[in-house]
Amino acid sequence: MTTNENSSLLEITDLATSVTERPDVKILKGINLSIKPGEVHALMGPNGSGKSTLALTIAGSPTYTVDRGNVSYKDEDITHMAADQRARNGIFLSFQYPTAIPGVTLVNLIREAIKARTGEDVSAREFIAQLRETLGRLKMSEDFARRYVNDGFSGGEKKRAEILQLGMLRPELAILDETDSGLDIDALRTVAEGVTTLRDPNMGILLITHYERILNYIEPDFVHILVGGNIVASGDFDLAKRIEGEGYDPLLRELNISEEEALI
Repeated sequence: MTTNENSSLLEITDLATSVTERPDVKILKGINLSIKPGEVHALMGPNGSGKSTLALTIAGSPTYTVDRGNVSYKDEDITHMAADQRARNGIFLSFQYPTAIPGVTLVNLIREAIKARTGEDVSAREFIAQLRETLGRLKMSEDFARRYVNDGFSGGEKKRAEILQLGMLRPELAILDETDSGLDIDALRTVAEGVTTLRDPNMGILLITHYERILNYIEPDFVHILVGGNIVASGDFDLAKRIEGEGYDPLLRELNISEEEALI
């Protein structure tokens, strides 16, 4: 199923979630969000506001249960679709804390992921050609791709590995959960340049971040502020600059949101 340039790639309507093992713990409380192909949406908010929960819910994590609302992707309701099926359909999630997999190289992981996504076993020649082309675009070496997944990687290397996977899998929706977390300025610039290189008019991006600094390199089309499980404000890059300069408190006072209401 495909989308046209006027339709939404991702449409979230009145989405409310709770923790699956603790249904009394409500996280998201009525999220509405629409992302079209080619758009970059930045999602900002204080710690514990529900940003990663939204990312994991879109990706289909069983950690959270949808209590109300729905998630539509390419005009199909995927609210209760399994996570692996969502991934095969072109939804990519880069994790805030990528897991190390000793003994498994990035090359092998990516090749198996492509096979799972397409249902076809791509030839070695075709795969290597695609890998070299992607590594070249991202200014990465083949030696990096042959290392064990995140084993002994620095924070920047872990995020670069995620970007390499993004480039090889070519998803239609990329959810980048705090890609800038723990990076120094040089690593941040390298990762941001990688994301910018991979931007595509057919791919929508949801970029989750605490800080405005990565948005200086990946300028978003839209910025959303998530507080207490709700999107309380949306705007353009100027909204992110305001948060960077003032913090969240002035905006919350302007919106008459109390400290208690800001907590999940």
